[in-house]
Amino acid sequence: METPPKKSFWMVPFSIHATRGLLRDERSRRKTMAVSLLVAILMLVGGLTFLRPWLNPHEHPWRFILFWFACAWETILVLLLALLDLLLVRAQTRAERKLLREQFGKGSSPGSPDKQDDN
Repeated sequence: METPPKKSFWMVPFSIHATRGLLRDERSRRKTMAVSLLVAILMLVGGLTFLRPWLNPHEHPWRFILFWFACAWETILVLLLALLDLLLVRAQTRAERKLLREQFGKGSSPGSPDKQDDN
């Protein structure tokens, strides 16, 4: 009797699925922005103060490049998440405004044909 083939765990589909869930949930997205912003600020402060000898570009050029690349990556991540959040909030506001216009536009005017008098 043959054994069924084992499914191997693929990191890429899992990462894509987790990222989609993270981006769709407003609370998770904002927590991720806050943590990423904190990490970027700590990296910036650390790179300019106590990590400066360790990041000397003349002695350790690759450390210097990789550290500041990671810092820039975190900063760009925060900016892109903030832009996404801004666009999603604007779209949500636009949809709610449209819904309110439809609700109040139907029966709010006194002479509208949709409204029937109870007299």
